[in-house]
Amino acid sequence: MKERVGQKIKLTNYEALLGVSNEESAVDVSIRDIHSFENHPFKVVDDDKMAELVESIKVNGVLTPVLIRPSKKTRGYEMISGHRRLHAAGLAGLSMIPAIVREMDDDTAILAMVDANIQREELLPSEKAFAYKMKMDAMRRQAGRPTKENSRHFVDNFKTADMVGRDNGESGRQVQRYIRLTELIPELLEYVDTKRIQFTVAVDISYIDKEIQKWIYEYIKDNGTVKPKQISALREECEKGVMTQPKLIMILNNNQTGKSSGGKLTISEKKLREYFPASYGSDDIKNVLFQLLDKWKNGEV
Repeated sequence: MKERVGQKIKLTNYEALLGVSNEESAVDVSIRDIHSFENHPFKVVDDDKMAELVESIKVNGVLTPVLIRPSKKTRGYEMISGHRRLHAAGLAGLSMIPAIVREMDDDTAILAMVDANIQREELLPSEKAFAYKMKMDAMRRQAGRPTKENSRHFVDNFKTADMVGRDNGESGRQVQRYIRLTELIPELLEYVDTKRIQFTVAVDISYIDKEIQKWIYEYIKDNGTVKPKQISALREECEKGVMTQPKLIMILNNNQTGKSSGGKLTISEKKLREYFPASYGSDDIKNVLFQLLDKWKNGEV
């Protein structure tokens, strides 16, 4: 049968991608009445792209409505999708912004928020890490709720990670690796974002106690970075017993890639004096260090 002339062609637009139905229409909402989504993992940065967006809004206005929901905790609305547009509109001097207002429960809002932002280019590892964790937790909560079809419906971590990965073009295993980054202290996570720590090394560090992670951060700050061999050796020693900062420094130094057996080890006096009373002289410090090293060698520390 021939297609009729003038027949409508259905196109997938931005609103459809956000799940906005034809019945929903945008209304103008005061920018001051909209607050950020709780624990929003995506950063809004005043970079060149933001400057371009501001200039576009000054000329054309906000072309695509933001997606918001009525706030349960405060007056006004909570942003679901459109944090960058909201920020740019404020910088452009607007007081109102077009918005789709939709009632959503917390988990549905989380899924909509993550899905609308995760496709952005150049996402930082920390952004992906917390976004994947939020989405995975929300999906597990939804899957664990009884339904008419299945009163004991449940999805385990592995299946949920696979589902999150399929939605975003990554394996479930990779999703789980990203989520491990949420176990890093903020200082180390910042080093991952700035590429001072390799992604796979950061995943390995995430299994180490957070107090020890602080010492790793100080080591990297003073020495540059750490390699897989160093962290592997450190994890192995952590599993054997109590870890101290001097012991950690020795392990990392002794397992540097390409380090020769006759290499010189230097620790600044300023760093050492953090662990000794002001009355201790250089000889006193040396004597204590050698005593501790003897005990460590004999397995007493």
